[in-house]
Amino acid sequence: MSIEPTTPPAGAEKKMLAGLLGILLGWTGAHKFVLGYTKEGVIQLIVSLVTCGLFGIVGLIEGIIYLTKSDAEFVATYITGRKGWF
Repeated sequence: MSIEPTTPPAGAEKKMLAGLLGILLGWTGAHKFVLGYTKEGVIQLIVSLVTCGLFGIVGLIEGIIYLTKSDAEFVATYITGRKGWF
């Protein structure tokens, strides 16, 4: 019985970067831009600036959610499904 390595689904390579950006720079919306959500990224940035960074908690939560999903779940939800928030 041999175990062959599986290749991650297309788009899974963005999971780590988006997750880390969400945790570290979530208030800027950088994780949204990496995933191609320009409108959501601009909204995240503007609302964070207006609330003096308080809205950055959304980025932190999203970053943690991204990193806890499997590659297949991440791709299905955020790449294929285009789910913009949480």
